[in-house]
Amino acid sequence: MDYEVIRGDIAAQRADALVNAAGTSLKMGSGVAGALRRGAGEGIDEAAVAQGPIDLGAVAVTDAYDLDAEWVIHAAAMPHYGDGQATAESIRDATRNSLARADDLGCESLVLPALGCGVAGFDLREGARLICEELTAYEPESLADVRLVGYGEEAATIRQAAAAVQDCQ
Repeated sequence: MDYEVIRGDIAAQRADALVNAAGTSLKMGSGVAGALRRGAGEGIDEAAVAQGPIDLGAVAVTDAYDLDAEWVIHAAAMPHYGDGQATAESIRDATRNSLARADDLGCESLVLPALGCGVAGFDLREGARLICEELTAYEPESLADVRLVGYGEEAATIRQAAAAVQDCQ
């Protein structure tokens, strides 16, 4: 599948669905989850937590509230905050399950962050490589516009990982 790496704030993106880098409790704390919670406004954290806890690698869906999207797909790439770090398997599973759920919802556009990296403790370059491999291998049903977003200087590292994956294809 084709995708684009962009630099920006995920909460400022416009898409059918935005992916939240969640822990298994679905509590929206800091990082990507905090940005989405602030952008969505009241209610999204409560709606997410009401669906948790979920298994590592699984996803849950809520309304996007005040974000410029229909849905937020909460992808549990890491255990509950403070209970461990993301793993290669959890990042791959969370990425695949986010893509499949977006297709199930009939989404044409999706924006996802570097799941499992940042506050989840997984190395950004390696995590981005895993995500890019999953994106490349995925065969979409409805998805046509998929963007992998990095905040600030993260985007350059994600672009390098994406280029390395594309060079191997």
